[in-house]
Formats: sequence, structure tokens, C-alpha cells
Amino acid sequence: MLIDEIKQALANLAVIEKKEVKTETAAPAPAEGETDQADAGKIVTTEVIEEPALHQTDYAQKGYHLDITVAPDDVVSAAKQLLKLGFFIEAVTGVDWIKENQLEVVYDYNHWDECCRVVVRTFLDREKPEVPTISEVYSGANWHERETHDFFGISFLGHPDLSPFLLPEDADYHPLLKDFKA
Repeated sequence: MLIDEIKQALANLAVIEKKEVKTETAAPAPAEGETDQADAGKIVTTEVIEEPALHQTDYAQKGYHLDITVAPDDVVSAAKQLLKLGFFIEAVTGVDWIKENQLEVVYDYNHWDECCRVVVRTFLDREKPEVPTISEVYSGANWHERETHDFFGISFLGHPDLSPFLLPEDADYHPLLKDFKA
């Protein structure tokens, strides 16, 4: 199955995410003769689990089958793996997470022959948003990356031409950043 092939090809690129898992168990009953109810009820334990940020999703709900988060330096490797598996780039865009002081780059891929969509994400420091270009792997990413640079100020390192695409040539602003003031 294609999803399993993709998981296998991209698993080593996924960043490791930490999740807290809480488990509730019934507290032991008080010993005979004890009336203290302080320990009655439930015991909650918390465990931190580390796992790759590679998730299969419900296509009907999300619009994609697989969601993977990679380090910025791994976006080109992920693009190459998806190209080998018959995917094309559908879109590249940004998201401003101003409270977290991060920018996110989202790459949407689609398969030529099967209904299979994959989202690759990477997070960048908002103060220096740089990520390698994938335009050498997918030439169609060229304009998507230029648009994302226009609107979010994300630099795609190695890109052949990050001149303004939709904004005026003298634009020194990025209008989709949440702190942009018109």
C-alpha cells in the first residue's frame, strides 16, 4: 500500500515529538478499619512518550492522508523521497505562529496515480526564517516559494530568484505576518 511505502521512506526524517499521556487508575480501597477517604478515587499518572511526528489521518476529515513534520534541513530529502514515489508538489505556503515566535512552512504533495495527499511541515525561528529551497527537486515550487517569501518573509536558501512575485518590486514588508501594520 502506498501509505506504508511513504511512511517507510519518510520515517527517519520525522522530528521526534514529545507527548504527555495521562492514565487514570482506581485507587486501592482503604484497609479495613481505615476511614480516611483522601486516597479514595483515582490515581493519575503522567508519562512522556517520544514518537516520530508522522501521522496517518482521516482523508475525509483532514483532506490529506499523511502528515509529517521534519527539520528544516530535511525538507529537500523529503521532497526527493516523495518525487521517487510519484508525487507532485501542489502548494507551498506559510503560517505565522507569532506567540510561539515561529513560522511554519507547509508543503502539500499529491500523487499522480492514486488519491494520496501528503503534508510536510517544518518550523522556523521567526527571527531568521530560512529553509532550503526544493525548487531544484520540483521546479514548480519556484513560484510557490517566491509567493511565500513575499507574504511571510521566509528565505528559501539556494532559490534562483526570490524577487517579489505578487508584491511591488520595492516592497520591504510581508503582509501575512501577524504583526504587519498597513
